[in-house]
Amino acid sequence: MDIRKYTSTKIKEYRKQRGLTQKELGDLVGVKHNTISGYENGTNEPEQDILFKIASALHISINELFPETKSSFQINKNFISNNGINFSKRVGVQIPILGSVIAGTPISAIEDILGYEEITPELASTGTFFCLKVKGNSMEPRLFEDDIIVVKQQPDIESGDVAVVLVNGDEATVKQIKKADNGITLIGYNVAVYPPTFYSNEAIINLPVTIIGKVIELRRPF
Repeated sequence: MDIRKYTSTKIKEYRKQRGLTQKELGDLVGVKHNTISGYENGTNEPEQDILFKIASALHISINELFPETKSSFQINKNFISNNGINFSKRVGVQIPILGSVIAGTPISAIEDILGYEEITPELASTGTFFCLKVKGNSMEPRLFEDDIIVVKQQPDIESGDVAVVLVNGDEATVKQIKKADNGITLIGYNVAVYPPTFYSNEAIINLPVTIIGKVIELRRPF
């Protein structure tokens, strides 16, 4: 099988599935749109580090860009080993760690990227994910400043969930959400710093108060 042709076809296929133009994918990866065009038509072959960036931007495992052959498997394994990344049969999907989330900006377009975390391909296939670095101490002792949380992007959550929320267009805040018929309450576990704040249904619309996603996991260095 022609590995280059397979990879170029897959880059184009997954780019279209994500609804990205060549320019948008190029901006996420850090290359020009005509470079992406070259990757997709097979005239240029991306380096392994670029392949990882493409896979991350498309929310897929890098293995999805290669046919299931011994040779392509070995190429990926060698690159991962040489760069100090743990390898266990299939590479996880890298998602960005964001320093902030601003109202009106698509997650995929945010440039304040502090690094990357890895989630399983199985989890990645269930939606769009990103990580956020916690600021402040309003959620102590459950979350501490500089903790990394994994967030599933979604516009609504269940009452009692911990969510990333935008209030009045400011940067995102992480709070537990309690729902009621007449509004929602944002709860910080450290009530001395952040007493529970209620927003009526009218305030939710007018401020607005916008749920960005549900916190599903905490990543904290030992």
